[in-house]
Amino acid sequence: MTIGKYIYQPAGYRAFVPDKFPPEELISLSPKTQQLHAKAVLNLGKLDGITQLLPDLDFFILMYIRKEASKSSEIEGTKATMVDVIKSEANIQSKFPEDVDRILHYIDAMEYGLKRIESLPLSLRFIREIHKVLLEDTMDAPGKTPGEFRKSQNWIGGGSPSTAKFVPPPPHEMNGSLSDLEKFLYEKDEYPPLIKAALTHAQFETIHPFLDGNGRSGRLLTTFYLCKLGVLERPVLYLSEYFLNNRKAYYEALNSYHSEDGDVSGWLDFFLDGVAIIATEAIETSKKINVLRQSDMLKIQSLGRRTEKGIIVLENLFKLPIVNVKKVEEWTKLSRPQANKLVKSLVDLGILEQRNKKIEYGREFWYKNYLDQFISKEEAASLGK
Repeated sequence: MTIGKYIYQPAGYRAFVPDKFPPEELISLSPKTQQLHAKAVLNLGKLDGITQLLPDLDFFILMYIRKEASKSSEIEGTKATMVDVIKSEANIQSKFPEDVDRILHYIDAMEYGLKRIESLPLSLRFIREIHKVLLEDTMDAPGKTPGEFRKSQNWIGGGSPSTAKFVPPPPHEMNGSLSDLEKFLYEKDEYPPLIKAALTHAQFETIHPFLDGNGRSGRLLTTFYLCKLGVLERPVLYLSEYFLNNRKAYYEALNSYHSEDGDVSGWLDFFLDGVAIIATEAIETSKKINVLRQSDMLKIQSLGRRTEKGIIVLENLFKLPIVNVKKVEEWTKLSRPQANKLVKSLVDLGILEQRNKKIEYGREFWYKNYLDQFISKEEAASLGK
């Protein structure tokens, strides 16, 4: 099924113009797609159930938001990592990559959007607000009109629309496509929520309504949409790691979706498979965190009169797993010498680990067993340098 066609433009290039969306003819789901959909729904239900048992669910969500922000930004070429973000939030003095600001703004946009959907319908206005938070005051902002839909032609790949890999609809065609998408967001129809989420993401990327930040905005929209539809009780599913790990397939599936041949099923299968995979991984992470928390809470009990302060530190580490002694002072209200002793005890217990054992001043400590649940092996290895 095709969802649009390439139309020759007066300026000498062809742009893709979407048809009426959703198509009047209901998109039929192949047996394979139905099977993938059933698996994704089942795994999401399991994830929703197990995460509700986490005693620190808000901290778990915060870590996943950081991970989502870093992975989504990495797809667009950002070099900064989740570790850089945590160190920045902990106010640990360090030289950060210039583009760490992209991830911090993504986190701001995610948190803003999750709060905003409580009072504002998913709409074009909502999408513009998210884009403004995402781009404003960043290195990407100049000339890119944060929070405003484009009024000029953009393109993907190549030096001009004539040599581009993909040219989205020109502005005069784009506005109608955006109007169709907005209606699709809130109107009831026959598509299940996950199918609607998949179609929404692909259609948004096809329209490409901003001069920059379309990929990140589209991935943010997916999370907000799943929450708004009630697929998840809390925002615990983030797909950017799957998209990043399968970046070539991700772009190929999107390109096939808006090709003249229109492989909608291929995109749906790719998306649903990702939901099932990421949900399964998040379930395993939840289980491991529960076990880790119980184990480390038992270790803390051996601290005697420092147990209470140790528990305070442990609970905060689930929110901020890279710290220095000053941060422990802030959390516990202990003096510097007492905070140092507590940190040493936590290191001895195997809860904290000093990042660079060769330095005595400006030491950084990380809750490695917890942090390892969210970062890649490569990032973990870099922390030990």
